[in-house]
Amino acid sequence: MSYELPTPPAELPTDIVDTLNGYSPDQLQHVARYAEELAEHKAREARLEEESEDDEIDERPDDLPDDVPSKATITIKEINDNRYYYWQWREGDKVTSKYKGPVSPDE
Repeated sequence: MSYELPTPPAELPTDIVDTLNGYSPDQLQHVARYAEELAEHKAREARLEEESEDDEIDERPDDLPDDVPSKATITIKEINDNRYYYWQWREGDKVTSKYKGPVSPDE
């Protein structure tokens, strides 16, 4: 370990460097722990914010009825050898479906 005063990072504002230079070793240890925890907290918040933005649906599909939530997906059900589209979503433990229309024979 060097006996010379360490060189502060260039990104650190001068007023913060001056303030830290006036602190005792114990205070600096507290500041170091707090700064590390604060950096981790802010990084975690940024990740969560980014994830929640990724999870958001930007637009409702044009054919989505007003009474169907935007989180609904389209499923195909076969009834009596005929295939039909249904909107489907979860409400708590229950799966809710709403008829959308027949599947065209081309699909």
